[in-house]
Amino acid sequence: MELIGYLASILIGISLGLIGGGGSILTVPVLVYLFGQSPIEATLYSLFIVGLSSAVGANTYLRNGLVKVKTAITFAIPSIASILFTRNVILPNLPETLFSIGEFSLSKSTLILLLFAVLMIIAAVKMIAPTSLKPDNEQGVHLVRLALNGFAVGFITGLIGVGGGFLIIPSLVLLSKLEMKEAVGSSLFIIALNSLIGFFGSLRGVEVQWIFLGSISALAILGIFIGTSLAKRIDGNRLKPAFGWFVLVMGTFVLVKETFLKAH
Repeated sequence: MELIGYLASILIGISLGLIGGGGSILTVPVLVYLFGQSPIEATLYSLFIVGLSSAVGANTYLRNGLVKVKTAITFAIPSIASILFTRNVILPNLPETLFSIGEFSLSKSTLILLLFAVLMIIAAVKMIAPTSLKPDNEQGVHLVRLALNGFAVGFITGLIGVGGGFLIIPSLVLLSKLEMKEAVGSSLFIIALNSLIGFFGSLRGVEVQWIFLGSISALAILGIFIGTSLAKRIDGNRLKPAFGWFVLVMGTFVLVKETFLKAH
């Protein structure tokens, strides 16, 4: 299973390099089901893997002038605050068993995986049937709405360890009127800031398996270079629906495993 996990780590990076996102949604399931990490530990490690991978991806966009730094910072500041609050206040204070009804009990770890499964299914639907994004013409409030969206994305990132690119990109296009390439580059920049600051801001009292974490991150970065190279010959947008179906299957598997199969 670990060998499959290492191959899947490359796939995470290939997805980021080839279609500009989506790969990070696989990180937690890979860590939990293929490497046997606990869901809480997996969300922490995912922040580092996603953050480092996104930083490498954002570097290319930054050099090409496709990162709107001011807009990205406006989004990132409330997002980072939300991540740190979620990981240092909300998660530690959630009880291990949230509630019990008869023989059924919902644990904190199961809740995280169920939320993750739902998010995977939503992300998959967006990849399979993408909607056209048209900028919002409303003036004067878009910065406030952008900051509020940043706070919401930060909560999700802090809770389940995903980058949230499929939520960030529409916000940047609709509210900040960025071109799609600028939105993708700025999104990677935001994800890198959010995830890495969120990771290092959540390490108090945590023992990190740095060799394991470094090896997974290195494979994901290798995948980014492979994906970027493939993107020159393959239209990533044509592959996005196929990848969406794969994510949909994975999300459904997690949902079934953590509900029906666990119940039996």
